[in-house]
Amino acid sequence: MLIGMIRPSETRELTAEGASLEEIVGALLAQTPEGWQLTHKKVTMPKGTTKMVAVGRAARWGDVQEIEAADLTALRAAVPDGWQLLNVRNA
Repeated sequence: MLIGMIRPSETRELTAEGASLEEIVGALLAQTPEGWQLTHKKVTMPKGTTKMVAVGRAARWGDVQEIEAADLTALRAAVPDGWQLLNVRNA
């Protein structure tokens, strides 16, 4: 019997506009759901404008759970969509 540790791996793309980096980061954090982390942000300034545009990514991490299966193939098949297998150990 194998035991696998899994965690959510779902991500969401976020967008924001603003006049300063602080304003943009605040807008991205405001869009980040509770229990999620803002993992990436890329800020650009379109030509001919004074505003900044940002694209960010929020990821849902945490909520680690264990699953069990008889072999590695069955264990991988038991990982739900939107989840990631972190490690495997013998029971």
